[in-house]
Amino acid sequence: MMNHFFPLLFVSVLCMNSFSGVQGRKWKGEGTTQNLESIVTGRCYDYIRILNPAVGEKNCSQIWEAFKNAFINKDPCNILPGDYELFINLTFHTIPPNKSLFWENNQLLVNRFADRGRRYMALADTLFGFIGDFLNWCGQADSPGLDYESCPTVMECENNAVESFWRMASSIYARHSSGVIHVLLNGSADGGAYPQPGFFADYEIPNLQKDKISQIVIWVVDDIEGPDIDSCGAHSVKTLETRLTTLGYDVACTDNDKSVMFLLCLDNPDHSKCAVASSAPAAQRGPISSDRGGSWNKLMFVSFAGFLFRFALVY
Repeated sequence: MMNHFFPLLFVSVLCMNSFSGVQGRKWKGEGTTQNLESIVTGRCYDYIRILNPAVGEKNCSQIWEAFKNAFINKDPCNILPGDYELFINLTFHTIPPNKSLFWENNQLLVNRFADRGRRYMALADTLFGFIGDFLNWCGQADSPGLDYESCPTVMECENNAVESFWRMASSIYARHSSGVIHVLLNGSADGGAYPQPGFFADYEIPNLQKDKISQIVIWVVDDIEGPDIDSCGAHSVKTLETRLTTLGYDVACTDNDKSVMFLLCLDNPDHSKCAVASSAPAAQRGPISSDRGGSWNKLMFVSFAGFLFRFALVY
């Protein structure tokens, strides 16, 4: 009798533990990133000491407290963009003119292309964006702790801690962009290069200051192995061009801009998009220009790659 009892007890305990684990996950999203406080304060010091000391002195301890207090002890589905106002005030710094780089559906490419602010300053290259990049976090109602088990997704509630953070950060970033700004879109993205709804459509375009913007340059770049779904003057990009010109902006659009394609080709030098030269002239469409870009021969690519390598050695 006892021999039969122990297996049954063991199975029962396993089932109870499994059920308990499921019950502990209140939300469908990933929980708070482990060591969040250390990462946030560490990124703060990394930014002001190494990446961009020109922003001046910042109190990284106060920045962590402002960040944490935006969502701690609150319903994780009732965090508003304005809750991060103090955090933004403590981390804010000037965005250099002509350096802003907006994007949709190509975050990793943008991070590489911007080169941590050396080439452009995307949102993730500002102090406030750098601190939150690729992290996840949420609190719990009536609790001073972080929820490491799970956090709500956008599908579960729009006003979650991470979504509201990026809405606030995107709005501030757009509001303080100036000069010629660039928008890097993914021409191979399902559903189109210019998604609606989307951060650029809903939080960045509405916050652009027209008197500060001299031109908006759109780059539509296909994935190196991806299909050509969207392009300048067509589909969702045409919708974007029309919206911006209606708002009174000077707009230029280029497909597969060579400066971006060179970066993609560094990892794929033998791909056909990187090896075949094209001398097709750019097509003009009134105030909006389109250059299909095409590709170029290997000699040009190797020469440019050599230049990048020598540049890297110098710096």
